[in-house]
Amino acid sequence: MNKKLLALCLSAAGRLYPSATMKTILSFGEVLWDTFPDGKKAGGAPMNVALHLVQQNVKSSLASRVGEDPSGDELVEFLKRSDLFSELIQRDELLPTCEVTIALDENQQATYTFPEPVSWDNIQPDSSLTNAIVDASAVIFGSLACREETTRHTLLNLLHETKALKIFDVNLRPPHYMLSTVETLTAMADVVKMNEEEAKLLIGGSNRNLKEQINEFRSKYHSKTICVTRGENGAIVWHDHEFYESPGCPAHGGDSVGAGDAFLATFVAGLLKDEPMQQLVDNACAVGAFVASKRGANPPYDDRIKQLLGLPWLIL
Repeated sequence: MNKKLLALCLSAAGRLYPSATMKTILSFGEVLWDTFPDGKKAGGAPMNVALHLVQQNVKSSLASRVGEDPSGDELVEFLKRSDLFSELIQRDELLPTCEVTIALDENQQATYTFPEPVSWDNIQPDSSLTNAIVDASAVIFGSLACREETTRHTLLNLLHETKALKIFDVNLRPPHYMLSTVETLTAMADVVKMNEEEAKLLIGGSNRNLKEQINEFRSKYHSKTICVTRGENGAIVWHDHEFYESPGCPAHGGDSVGAGDAFLATFVAGLLKDEPMQQLVDNACAVGAFVASKRGANPPYDDRIKQLLGLPWLIL
């Protein structure tokens, strides 16, 4: 990535205020291995978001399910090292841990091949999940984990029971979704995050400009906050009857894996701390660009990102 350009972006974004007290943010859904041509990395959008929240010193938990197999054992060890392992990580005796094949094109844009069924297709309702949703200030969920009935019903029941802020990361992975399910999840969400292509799909092929599409989307689903990411062109957010835009920061030298998850984690953390919206959107774009300049979804934050987010960063 152009370091001078990133520095300008970070400077423009400014620093977030000190962290406010909040309850746990619960991420629900898939955890898996992302398999690249040169090796594998722990991944899954809900886990990536939770891990970025941990890096931002925000209390976070992850609800998922892995197999009783060596890949599952490795994921459990990774989650323990990352402070994300708890009784919310279920084990499955029959279904395997998910391993996704990732291919990168000449522009380092990723495509994903998901096997099925896998362990996170079978997340079961239990008392640990019920207690976790009661104690959560927000719950983040996506469409991929809802491709099968068991996990879908578990999530929908949790969403009906909670008063937590509901954040839907649309994150469509064809052919692993049903439009009816996506519409149901959208209607239940307070905050919806998607990219431009997903916005067009949910609106129904509108040819209007992006702001008009968002207004059309809002009139259909009545979301409180709508966030549309635009890759290296930043993001646009509708919140409290106003639009906020960030031009974004070009990223070079990495891949696109996890950039949207980093954006969402930063956005949600700032939203729950009631940060100024324009600063929040700029910061989220800057962190997303940082991740896009690296390989994999969860690079450790450097001192520039830590300074941006008001995190401890000076090494004495």
